[in-house]
Amino acid sequence: MSSRAISFEGRHGHPLAARLELPDGPVRAVALFAHCFTCTMRSHAARRVTAALAARGIATLRFDFTGLGGSGGDFATAGFAADVADIVTAANYLRTHIGAPTILIGHSLGGAAVLAAATQIDDARAVVTIGAPFDVGHVVHRIEGDLAAIRQAGRGQVRIGGRPFALSADFLRALDEPRNAAAHIMALGKALLVLHAPLDGTVSIDNARQIYDAARHPKSFVTLENADHLLTAPEDAQYVAGLIAAWVERYLPPMVRAVNSKTPPAHGEVRVVNGNGKFETRIITATHQFTADEPVSFGGLDAGPGPYELLLSALGACTSMTLRMVAAREQIPLDDVVVRLRHDRDHGADCDHCQDSEGRVEAIEVTIELLGALTDAQRARLLAVAGKCPVHRTLAGQVHVHVADHAPEATEPVAA
Repeated sequence: MSSRAISFEGRHGHPLAARLELPDGPVRAVALFAHCFTCTMRSHAARRVTAALAARGIATLRFDFTGLGGSGGDFATAGFAADVADIVTAANYLRTHIGAPTILIGHSLGGAAVLAAATQIDDARAVVTIGAPFDVGHVVHRIEGDLAAIRQAGRGQVRIGGRPFALSADFLRALDEPRNAAAHIMALGKALLVLHAPLDGTVSIDNARQIYDAARHPKSFVTLENADHLLTAPEDAQYVAGLIAAWVERYLPPMVRAVNSKTPPAHGEVRVVNGNGKFETRIITATHQFTADEPVSFGGLDAGPGPYELLLSALGACTSMTLRMVAAREQIPLDDVVVRLRHDRDHGADCDHCQDSEGRVEAIEVTIELLGALTDAQRARLLAVAGKCPVHRTLAGQVHVHVADHAPEATEPVAA
């Protein structure tokens, strides 16, 4: 798996800090995770659940709500409506950069927020709540301080979960506003999974019953035996991720790739197909699959090495294999070999290898470190061989690349 720190602009122009957890292989689905009240994307539940989902092929974005963690903006004035807007903004970011989120997951107050945001995210097919309150006003009971004085003065200090926060009168006023939560949940129009611990001391399990009763089918409810509200035990987070991955399968369409499942690549053939995101590419051989991508600075997700990195990797791997093969055959005591490669595009009028009028040279610099009790003659022998590996000779020779149009065969949907 890979984890990428990213940032995108919130509704009011401030940056929202986020982290995208990506599978090693193909992306089966895309999910969005909303953290609990006053938590951050670094909470136990956020980190562990998103990583476990990525391990199951579900790319998952977790982010900090406005004014929390690494995100900009003012938490004191943000309120629940800002949380909902942040979720919609995060969904739009995913839709543009990797794929629309089909799964929305919310922990505690984040669960109430995804229930409210889901109707604005058309691509979402499934919603999951973890220890979520039925009524947003529930969080008032977790705020320690003189709320009456804040309502009168307009702003003041409180403690939430033992930590100090500034809150505004508008923040509290929004929590006091009456809501018809049951009607809102009834209009969800998406599959719902309610997860709640019977012994949750922060949000009682009666909230789960109210959410479940208000929702229409398809809906499911699973109790999280012995788990606490924050899912601090790693096994509880793993269990939650496994439940979500198994449950959501029923509500996701199979991923379609331009790969005929009846005719996999032959040995010696490489097939390249689109991945998720702007540039991500799946490279498929007869026995292996891996990912190529561009770095974030170029608009990619950095989910894999770039094309030139793969080119250098091929040359470096072939060089290393050739040196080890020759050393073994000629009984040269080579303990290890380290090959370092760089690619440069040089332009110069005075050069020995220019092949065109512009004086353009594609230069690959190779540095080889030979480790072992080698004599000068043995080192010279291996360095001479290094420039004769098959990939080196292919690159240094005259390569003809023939491009032809090929009518695609009938393909079948395949779960990547």
